[in-house]
Amino acid sequence: MYAATALVSGNDAHPALVDQAVNQALARLSAQGAARASALLLFLTPDFARAGAAAVLTASRAADCLQVAGGIGAGLFTEDGWVLDRPAVAVLALAAPFGLETAHGPEDGFPGLAYGSPDHLPGPGSWLGGVYSNTQAPLPLWQGGRLLAPGPLHLRLKGSRGHYAAAHGLRFLGEGATVTRCQGHDLTQVDGQPALDALLRRLPPDLRQRSPLPLHQLTAVLADSPPAAALARQEAELVPLLTANGDRSLTLAAPLRPGRQLVWAIRQPLAAEQELRDRLAALAQEVAAPDFALVFSCIGRGPYFYGGEDRDWLALKAQFPNLPLLGVYGSGQLLPCPKGRTLVHNTVLTALFSHPSETAPRV
Repeated sequence: MYAATALVSGNDAHPALVDQAVNQALARLSAQGAARASALLLFLTPDFARAGAAAVLTASRAADCLQVAGGIGAGLFTEDGWVLDRPAVAVLALAAPFGLETAHGPEDGFPGLAYGSPDHLPGPGSWLGGVYSNTQAPLPLWQGGRLLAPGPLHLRLKGSRGHYAAAHGLRFLGEGATVTRCQGHDLTQVDGQPALDALLRRLPPDLRQRSPLPLHQLTAVLADSPPAAALARQEAELVPLLTANGDRSLTLAAPLRPGRQLVWAIRQPLAAEQELRDRLAALAQEVAAPDFALVFSCIGRGPYFYGGEDRDWLALKAQFPNLPLLGVYGSGQLLPCPKGRTLVHNTVLTALFSHPSETAPRV
């Protein structure tokens, strides 16, 4: 296993934190018998948004490595812990045979890895990764040891094979229905009934009586076929609800069209945690001895979702207790789909990587 991580936080966004994190990762890599790092994945919190160039230069010098790639995330985590709301640096150091190279799409049957802002998503092709939107400062990205303008990041982890799983944390509320009237982002009628009335009938009584309605927990699952099956095939569109309007319509976060099938879904902590544990257990049966993991989690999950404790992180630790893991909290996740890639939210995307010669499953 030639992969190691480090997570360092402090009071100030200073390149010294980068130097400390890289050297910690290198020390762990050396303990595995690796002479040097072949590549670094480097992620920083938004406190470093104006210091990206200095951070990348520091990391490259500390590791004597030009293959440095990464960007800014709302928060960071490794197998050692998670950090939100303070300056932090997370590093994944890789040694040969693993490395990083520019990707233009899927290779060897596995999607390319991408990361960027919602305004600069990867072009056509099969991609998985993360998205982060920061309104306070520009979003720097880096690849090949230099800043990208404007992005996004396109990567392939050479020397490895990968498997991935996505946990959306959704529980369906009843059966599907059909969008019968809409205009732009406004959903007016579902099965010929006012959209808000159709939603209220599906909500549990305790949620139905809340004022305001807990729209932040709800999602419209839209597809051109039965939504549950379409979601399993990554063919469904997951659209957050924004507002309930006085005319009994609902405003969603994406444009709509009549005729699509719809099912309402809710996110609740216990169900979301159990779904992730089930997905990870299934993933562990697919993967031959993973060497490291990349995880892209929504900022709407993690400690903010679970009341101060990241139950998703605990699930990852429980399933893969000794696995080097680099995780990024963001505002969206990129998933492969039949049409190339789709942007989802409130999802935990876990990708495991191993050397093709390893065959024994790690459980």
